[in-house]
Amino acid sequence: MTDLRFGQEAPGFSLPSSAGGQTALSDFKGKSDVVLVFYCYDWGSI
Repeated sequence: MTDLRFGQEAPGFSLPSSAGGQTALSDFKGKSDVVLVFYCYDWGSI
């Protein structure tokens, strides 16, 4: 994967949904703005 820069389009990906199943970024294309927030928990191993 290459480095992403501010304003670039995010690459396609999917994550587990809280409702079960998978949710893909492409599910929101053309429907609404999407804000991605990644947070490293204090108790995580990262």
